Amino acid sequence: MLNLPNALASLRILIAPFMFWIILNPQIFTDNGFHISWNYYFASLLFVLASATDFFDGYIARQWNQMTMLGAILDPLADKMLTIAAFLGLMMIGEASAWAVYIIVVRELFITGLRTVAVSEGLAVSASWAGKVKTVAQMIAIGFLLMHWPLATELLWFAVFLTVYSGLEYLWGFKKSLFKGWKIMGIVVSLLVLSALIFFSRTRSLHSRASYGCIYRSL
Repeated sequence: MLNLPNALASLRILIAPFMFWIILNPQIFTDNGFHISWNYYFASLLFVLASATDFFDGYIARQWNQMTMLGAILDPLADKMLTIAAFLGLMMIGEASAWAVYIIVVRELFITGLRTVAVSEGLAVSASWAGKVKTVAQMIAIGFLLMHWPLATELLWFAVFLTVYSGLEYLWGFKKSLFKGWKIMGIVVSLLVLSALIFFSRTRSLHSRASYGCIYRSL
């Protein structure tokens, strides 16, 4: 059912790739005579608007009794699409640590797999306070990174700490489900380890190419 809360979540899903594109293409503004700071402002505005829909869709769903199964799927999906789009964009333009972004993305994927196992076992899945604080910390860090404000990097790593902590909290809370669904979680963990190895080797390869490029230009 596409009610107002679900429509707001869907809007957040649509904003995410557009914001990602804006972050990666500052020439849209600079080629038209605007200072590059307008790129920061516009990307930040999109992020703030999308984040605001996250608050309102949950509030409206509770107050108007419009909580649906579709909303339960769309809301966390929209949140992940928005934050991951922002972090990946910032990483690609060199404003966010690749390892910090990797840890955040892995945690989100891991907890998604964990929740899938928990739901399959009939366990109630609800966001913890640590998870909610983590989300707020991530949004603040993204805002600071987009605006290139001081302490942006420190806030990013603080968000990483909360991300890992809340992930461990979920892991402890669903430990019974983990034992029952060990096959599924084994596959998830194996894929995450494999992706970490690929990411590490890819990062080393890029650093090596950059080093060779510097040496070649110096010659």
